[in-house]
Amino acid sequence: MADTRECEQCGAVFEPRREHARFCSARCRVAWNRRNTGDREFRESALSWAIVAMGDTTQRLDRVRAIDRPQAFTVIIEAVWWVTIVDATLVRYHPDAYDRAMADQGPAERSLIEGTFTGLRFVRNWIGYHADPADFIKPQQAQDSSQDAPVTAWTWQPVPAPEPGALPPRGHAWETTRHHAYQAHLAEHTIGETFERAAPFLQVTAKFSQLDE
Repeated sequence: MADTRECEQCGAVFEPRREHARFCSARCRVAWNRRNTGDREFRESALSWAIVAMGDTTQRLDRVRAIDRPQAFTVIIEAVWWVTIVDATLVRYHPDAYDRAMADQGPAERSLIEGTFTGLRFVRNWIGYHADPADFIKPQQAQDSSQDAPVTAWTWQPVPAPEPGALPPRGHAWETTRHHAYQAHLAEHTIGETFERAAPFLQVTAKFSQLDE
C-alpha cells in the first residue's frame, strides 16, 4: 500500500513525494503559509539557532579527542541530530529554497546529497532506540597504529536491514528506503566526508530561504 496522508490546508488525501510533505500542492502550501504568517518570525528564529548549533557541533568533530570514545560517539550523534533537524525544517517550511539549492547541483551530486540525508535519518531513528552508536560507527587507527585516527576519519559500518516485524508496514517501508540509502551513501565512508557534504548544503539552503522572504 502506498503511503498517504491528508493535506494540512485542504484535507485532500495525497501520496507524499517527500518524507516531510504536508500539502498536496504548492497552492495549498502558499495558502497555509499566508494564513499562518504569525508563526514565521518564531520559525525563522528557531531555524537560525539550529543552524548555529549544527555548525558548532560539526566543527567539534575536528576537536574531540579520539581516545575518548564515549565523548566522540556523543558528538557524532549530536551532529546527526542537528543536521537532520535542520534538513527537516528547511524541507518543511522552505521547500522552494530547498529545491533551488538542489537545482544548483548536478544530477550525480543531487543524488548523493539526497542519499546522504536519507541515510542520516536512518542513523537518527535507530541509534538510541534499536542500536548502539558502536553498531554504526567504526573507529579507525592512525597510520602508525599507536592510537585512534581523528574522529573525522572514522567510518560508518554496514548494518543489517530492519526486521519486518519491528515497525508498522508503512514505517517499515520508510525505514527500508532509509537503510538502502545508508548502505549506499554512508556505509564504509568517513564521518568527515558525510558532514562536509551535508552541513554546507544546508547552510546554503538557509541563505536561499532568507532571500525568499
